[in-house]
Amino acid sequence: MTTRIALIGFGKIARDQHQPALATSADFDLVATVDPQLEPDPTATPARFANFDALLASDIEVDAVALCVPPQHRFAMACRAIGAGLHVLLEKPPGITLSEVDDLQQRAVAAGTTLYASWHSRHAPAIEAAREWLSTQTVTAVEIDWREDVTVFHPGQAWIWEPGGLGVFDPGINALSIATHVLVRPFALREATLDVPGNCATPIAAQLSFEDSAGAPVTAVLDFRHQGDPCWQMRVATEAGELRLEEGGGRMRVDGEVRIDEDKDEYAGVYALFANLLTEGRSETDLRPFIHVADALMLGRRRTVDDFHE
Repeated sequence: MTTRIALIGFGKIARDQHQPALATSADFDLVATVDPQLEPDPTATPARFANFDALLASDIEVDAVALCVPPQHRFAMACRAIGAGLHVLLEKPPGITLSEVDDLQQRAVAAGTTLYASWHSRHAPAIEAAREWLSTQTVTAVEIDWREDVTVFHPGQAWIWEPGGLGVFDPGINALSIATHVLVRPFALREATLDVPGNCATPIAAQLSFEDSAGAPVTAVLDFRHQGDPCWQMRVATEAGELRLEEGGGRMRVDGEVRIDEDKDEYAGVYALFANLLTEGRSETDLRPFIHVADALMLGRRRTVDDFHE
């Protein structure tokens, strides 16, 4: 039996990633899309609505929603969905505060619905292989290098610079979602420097220094000012050799030897996991990547840099 799902928010990420993944999934049937920029048509396939209330008031039968709206609007919509008895998939980050996601967890339990805080980067081709290889190794150091051009990957998205928009942590949280998944030992932030444009509320770059539970350093450089091809990579030094994740987890090298090099289809994995959660009647809300971002915003020293103009 397929799950009837609606995409709430039909911007770039929904069009480029969610819709194609749903089109090839045997587990879901995309029955509606919701976005204020859409021309409403409840008779279309999928049906189109300008707002969530219009969908809920329609005759369209929906079992679940995927919330692809900016994080500042996600909590209210998730509350409405859970209150209507719908299962909810949250795009990353799962919210703008830890307390509101905790609230959603409690609401989902009370309503008997599934709440899934998704981390799409964990479904890149090399991630599970990296996790397996590292499970038998002693890690001595980790270096994360996550840089991209914000004007290419977030064109015109002013919400990312507003409170709750996370700035460079919007892509940076992808790196943290990978690190928290593949590294055996937990790590905690020790210090951070956040570069914040004078006209923005969120950082355009960040330098993070963590330490894992055995004292091994974990560092991260995140930067939205990078030009050219994006750099999404992680180097993990161990007593037995070095593992590198490149292309956001699409390629894995061990001591220079390429072990995996595949095109990414992360959202197929996101929806496969969502389908399993629905079948098993359980939720999954791993907040560790979000906690690390919250720690950085709380502990980091802010350094004012040039205003950002797209």
